[in-house]
Amino acid sequence: MARFDTFESFMLAYQDMVYSHAFRLLGREADAEDVSQEVFVRAYNHFADLSSSPTAGGWLKTVTRNLCLNHITRYRNRWRFFSEFSRDDDEDQPLWDVPVEETTGTAMSEEDQRQILEKALQKLPVAQRVPLVLYHFEDMSYEEIAAQLKISLPKVKTDIFRARESLRKKLKYAADTGEVLGRGVP
Repeated sequence: MARFDTFESFMLAYQDMVYSHAFRLLGREADAEDVSQEVFVRAYNHFADLSSSPTAGGWLKTVTRNLCLNHITRYRNRWRFFSEFSRDDDEDQPLWDVPVEETTGTAMSEEDQRQILEKALQKLPVAQRVPLVLYHFEDMSYEEIAAQLKISLPKVKTDIFRARESLRKKLKYAADTGEVLGRGVP
């Protein structure tokens, strides 16, 4: 029983990170919960090694990402793929460019900004959201993303470019209306 108590504290320490990571990639609460459960089942099976490992968080993040990508691959027929283009997107544009203070009239907290970003990410199509999250939150290269998702490099670049544009529009709209946080016009 002592192992369970130790694993329980381990799980409590990492559950938010695992869930938010899964949710960011999958965009659905139920799917993120399922993947999170599977991550902790695997962590329990490797707990003897993980309990003393300084890289346990990295291991959990990698397992979460891989399980999310496996989940997405299983349901790939639901993806809305765009035709592939050879457009080059090597510009390092900021992830979002929202004029917060001028638009809303009040400064927004970091937590409000994070909530707006998370909700706007959820609204992106899977084919755009996943490469964007892998690039900006996982620090994966375009080449690594193409290999992981088994799609072409130009498609990765196109999807990330389109995701940035779509996200930029969604974030601007959210800042203008306050809709994403439930303030203003629904």
